[in-house]
Amino acid sequence: MNPFERIVNRYKNLPKVDLTQGRSIAYSRSITRRAMELIDANSQGNVHGGVIMRMVDEAAGVVAIKHSQCPTVVTARVERFDFLAPAFIGDVVSVNCEMHYVGRTSMEVGVEVTAEDLITREVRRIASSYVIYVALDENRKPTPVPPLVPADDEEEAIIERARIRRLHRQRIDEELKQIQEISSQNS
Repeated sequence: MNPFERIVNRYKNLPKVDLTQGRSIAYSRSITRRAMELIDANSQGNVHGGVIMRMVDEAAGVVAIKHSQCPTVVTARVERFDFLAPAFIGDVVSVNCEMHYVGRTSMEVGVEVTAEDLITREVRRIASSYVIYVALDENRKPTPVPPLVPADDEEEAIIERARIRRLHRQRIDEELKQIQEISSQNS
C-alpha cells in the first residue's frame, strides 16, 4: 500500500464531530519550533520570509485541525503578515498559534513568531499573522466546525477583538466588491 492510500484509509469513517461541544482557545493552542539552517537563509544569513510563512501556515493549520477535528482544512486567507525583525541561521524559530475566532466553517488563527539565539538566549519577536482556514468534508465542501467558547475573561477578550476584526474585514470586502462592480461597469 502506498503512503497516500494509507492516509486516505486512515480518515475514512471518522466519527461525527459534536458541534454542540464548544472548545476553548487553550484546547487547540500549539507551538512549533525549528532550528534555522543554511538551506533556510540567503547568503547574508537571514532566514527567507517564505520559510517563516510556510512554518506559520503549517503550525496554524495544526491548530485549525485540532479545533475542528477535521483532517482537511485549507488556508482561505492570510489577513496580515507582518515581518518585524529578521531571523538568522542558528536561531530557533518558534511559531505560537491559537484560535481567535470561529464562524460556521471558518477559523481565524492568531500567530506570533519569535527567534531565539541559543548562545545569548535573546528572544526576538520577528513576525505576526492572522490566518483564516476553512474545514472541508470528504467531498471538499465547507463543513461546520465546533464553536469557540471562552474559558475565562482573557479568552473572551481575544474572541471579542477577533469578532470586531472580522466585522471590519467584511465591511472592507463589501466596499472592494462595490468598487470592482463600478469599475467593471465603466470599462
